Amino acid sequence: MRIIVGITGASGIVIAVTLLKRLKEIDGVETHLIVTDGGELTIRDETDFDVYDIKRLADVVYDVHEMDASIASGSFLVEGMVIVPCTMKTVAGIVCGYSDNLLLRAADVCIKEKRKLVLVPREMPFSRIHLRNMKELANLGVVIMPPVMTFYNTKMTIESHVDHIINKILLQLGLPADATEWQGKDRN
Repeated sequence: MRIIVGITGASGIVIAVTLLKRLKEIDGVETHLIVTDGGELTIRDETDFDVYDIKRLADVVYDVHEMDASIASGSFLVEGMVIVPCTMKTVAGIVCGYSDNLLLRAADVCIKEKRKLVLVPREMPFSRIHLRNMKELANLGVVIMPPVMTFYNTKMTIESHVDHIINKILLQLGLPADATEWQGKDRN
């Protein structure tokens, strides 16, 4: 199973790193990574990780400007793509079909081939433009998954919130997750 992971310059790199680590643990999953120029800057600004260390978490790494890469073609079969974190610039590029780099092209291919595309947009508050763009993508079948905190889990740490988001992403891709199923109140 091939999964493309895109990292853009939005805040929330820890979510991408955690996702790559979890995907690496799942047998039969091959990860294809694209990091934008802005993503590399945010990695340096937000984390103690070296960009090279993050790239080593993936099976295959592409330069964002490598427009002739295999993942730029619909004939290269992938299960889906996750862009995490996802800038509003990336959302706008995808919704307009403006595929001027490999990350945008790979997302465009997922839409045209009706493959799973999950966007984890990091912006707050959303403007009307952001909401309109995300609505258009949702209408095309793209999963819009802002990294929203959960309050019904018992642990309330940054790590528990990140794990919750990762589990939601994995479930969207049909992969095993450590998600705790909500049981609700016992009505007896």
